[in-house]
Amino acid sequence: MSDQASRSVAMDDNEGEITLGILNAVEENSKLTQRSVAGDLGIALGLANAYLKRCVRKGLIKVQQVPSNRYAYYLTPQGFAEKSRLTSEYLTSSFQFFRRAKVQCTDMLQECERKGVLRIGLVGVSDLAEIVALSALDSKVELAGIVDSTVRIDRFAGNPVYGVVDRLGAVDALMVTTLKDPQGCYDKLRREHPAIAVLHVPLLRISDKEAAEQGSDAMSDPERRR
Repeated sequence: MSDQASRSVAMDDNEGEITLGILNAVEENSKLTQRSVAGDLGIALGLANAYLKRCVRKGLIKVQQVPSNRYAYYLTPQGFAEKSRLTSEYLTSSFQFFRRAKVQCTDMLQECERKGVLRIGLVGVSDLAEIVALSALDSKVELAGIVDSTVRIDRFAGNPVYGVVDRLGAVDALMVTTLKDPQGCYDKLRREHPAIAVLHVPLLRISDKEAAEQGSDAMSDPERRR
């Protein structure tokens, strides 16, 4: 690959990551400011402004004026779809994925140990599920299995694969490991299994408005839901 082609690929990847960051920020806080977006993403204010305007032009974000001459930003259905697409693309193509996932999964499992969450089920057969399984070998946390109705295999990464959550038996928590639509998976688990903690690592970029409002971190508090 030529230097020019390499720069082009890097630029496309960077644009996709910034757009994803913009969409994620808008979903989490409709009353954000361009300055706060720039700070969160580590980009120049002018660049944040340009990307917000681009997302509005593409129909990914809608803007409404609110009192005090300020603006509120909202994701459109097209914006939600684009966020899911970019998330999947980013997770599966990033060369840093394994390194970041290994660190975050290890941290997550250590936090589980600290809180007494010692039996968890994974939801989604993926590279991330395999990384969690590897990390669990050095942890006191036991994996009850992996839930994924879209695959036709009995085992993955040394763990049984089931079609539904109920086949896992008693678990202290569920962990999102799908890379196809992690936000949708998370939302569905919260709706269908409200009594079970639902965990996720930061790299999945899952929006957890309820946890944010209650001052929780990326790991839903298992003790609050158990």
